[in-house]
Amino acid sequence: MRVVLAEDLFLLRDGLVRMLEAFGFEIAAAVETGPELTRALAELEPDVAVVDVRLPPTHTDEGLQCALAARKARPGLPVLVLSQHVEQLYARELLADGDGGIGYLLKDRVFDAEQFVDAVRRVAAGGTAMDPQVIQQLLSRRSAGDRPLGRLTPREREVLELMAQGRSNAGIAAQLVVTERAIAKHTSNIFAKLGLEVSDDDNRRVLAVIAYLDRDR
Repeated sequence: MRVVLAEDLFLLRDGLVRMLEAFGFEIAAAVETGPELTRALAELEPDVAVVDVRLPPTHTDEGLQCALAARKARPGLPVLVLSQHVEQLYARELLADGDGGIGYLLKDRVFDAEQFVDAVRRVAAGGTAMDPQVIQQLLSRRSAGDRPLGRLTPREREVLELMAQGRSNAGIAAQLVVTERAIAKHTSNIFAKLGLEVSDDDNRRVLAVIAYLDRDR
């Protein structure tokens, strides 16, 4: 699996390269600026891009914007974004971008090698990998009395947060120590209360739920 990595801090970039290579990834390019990232994504056509939100020369959202531009040129390009803090604007912009694997992780997560590598693989396979803190903040935009989120039970809310992280029904069942049948019932109730059509595609349902919850910002 070929990866283009963009991170301006040398020590972190070098550490990520070594980590990914240790798990069998091929690093097609490891760059530190927005222009370098744009060229690498266009010329190398990687299987997945791992991108810091803030890159030179602007140190604002250069990395995210380069990744979004690359996804327009190559729809569905898997992108895993790394950020120092939860920035809901960036999460919404990434989620609204359309099809294909997407992820948004806080940089703290990269120190857990297995968790980070699992996220890269999940995104490369077309899935989602959303940081739990990002999901919690997106969900918290609605108070308990707001509709339609306020109609969810505490357990349904818990299931929704795990769904939004990109977990399958089997993964949620294992996390909550219940049966898959129970989770299937909860997810059906969630879709019904949110007015969303049930889909067998876990990735699309996650994007739909998050987009729905955040659409009236």
